[in-house]
Amino acid sequence: MRSKFELLFIGITCFITLIFFIVIGSMFLIPSFEGFLNALTSNQMLFAMGITLYTSIISATIVVLLAIPMSYTISRFNFPFKSLFKIILDLPMAFPEIVIGIALLMFLGNYGIGSLLDEYGIKLVFNSTGIIIAQFFVALPFAIKTLHSTFNYIDTRYEFVSRSLGYSQSDTFFNITLPLAKEGLFATIIITLSRCIGTFAAVLFVGGGILMKTETLAVSMYLHLSTGDIDMSITAGIILVIISFITIAVMEKYTKDNLKVTI
Repeated sequence: MRSKFELLFIGITCFITLIFFIVIGSMFLIPSFEGFLNALTSNQMLFAMGITLYTSIISATIVVLLAIPMSYTISRFNFPFKSLFKIILDLPMAFPEIVIGIALLMFLGNYGIGSLLDEYGIKLVFNSTGIIIAQFFVALPFAIKTLHSTFNYIDTRYEFVSRSLGYSQSDTFFNITLPLAKEGLFATIIITLSRCIGTFAAVLFVGGGILMKTETLAVSMYLHLSTGDIDMSITAGIILVIISFITIAVMEKYTKDNLKVTI
């Protein structure tokens, strides 16, 4: 027999979850099947999907490769101004994404290093490179935070034993620490990729939101909604929801299965 306390908390959880489901699921009912199919197979939507995956895979790869040594450094090593470094790296998670977009646009544009780079024929804004840079700056703090928690959870005694047996610091890291952090690393990859795919404001500012050039799925949803093309806008949103659902479901299943094996 469940207590009133338990029933109350379960009821609150189910009610709020149901609201989320109804709100998100309502998008799938807006376009007609024919409108959805036409939008899905249009050249513009195919381009948006292609550039989203292309840029997200590149930026997510760079993010994870850099987040591993950075998060391990913060977790294990002491150095001057470490606390300040942690605050700076966490800042992008605290303020709106649009702030990152404006800051990057100013820095990479004519107000920053843009004029200098133009002399060498290098342009980092309003192109796919700008999209990757924006995705990188948005996703990196989340990746570092996740991996930092993972490394903190790993008992340092395993590393001490490895070092006492004569293994170098790098050997210990790659053969002991990283394998122990595989669940957290996998979760970081999934979270990072999802964050890159869903990045909007920063990509819009730095990439420019140019049709058939820097039009990612999130930007496509905004652009078509502003022009009244509901089918194209909602189709882009549906694709983003499906991608997010798949990545989260894979992460949940993987971590659950590995937890069973560990236990």
